Amino acid sequence: MTTILVVDDEPAILRTLKAGLTARGYDVISAATGRQALNVLTTQIPDAVVLDLGLGDMDGVDICRAVRSWSEVPIIVLSAEDSEHRKVVALDEGANDYITKPFSMPELLARVRVALRRRGGPGEEEELVLACGPLHIDLARHAVTLDGRPVDLTPKEFAMLAALTRHPGRVLTHRTLLHEVWGPGYDTETHYLRVYASQIRKKLGADGARMLVSEPGIGYRLIDPTEE
Repeated sequence: MTTILVVDDEPAILRTLKAGLTARGYDVISAATGRQALNVLTTQIPDAVVLDLGLGDMDGVDICRAVRSWSEVPIIVLSAEDSEHRKVVALDEGANDYITKPFSMPELLARVRVALRRRGGPGEEEELVLACGPLHIDLARHAVTLDGRPVDLTPKEFAMLAALTRHPGRVLTHRTLLHEVWGPGYDTETHYLRVYASQIRKKLGADGARMLVSEPGIGYRLIDPTEE
């Protein structure tokens, strides 16, 4: 059975999350504090973590950072609606995705499914062909196809789309994308991403363009339209 660690200091939310996940067949471990969560993570091996950032005893970002020092377990953070900066920091510190409170259970379950599908260890070999639904990227041949149709991209467009396709469904922050595509020293050049995202959408066409989703103020994610 797939085990999910749920961490939240609000009893009502903890009960709701546990009931919703259990009803879908997950084994749920709950923790009301950051210390309890770290204790579980160092003594057991959950398949994914749903983590509230606003814990009473510890900062959720610090938990993300600590866990990433020894584990690649998928982490989905829960964040208050007005804490955009906190979401960005959490994602940069290793969280795989975020959900804004209040949230719906179907949305949470969808994010959990995506995170579980993409989990893997740091020793994973690089795939030669990346895929997200109808989109395929051949890294060796530097070729992109959408529904079998070739898509002609510039080197930077290719690098940006490949970075997103390596983590389908996951939000990559502006900083992460800028580092991966342009390198260190470009942390504030977010206008590059807007320009290149626009160019990529145009080349993918109307249907493909819906796959590249902007998360305002945070970053971008690539979605599989068959999973919407």
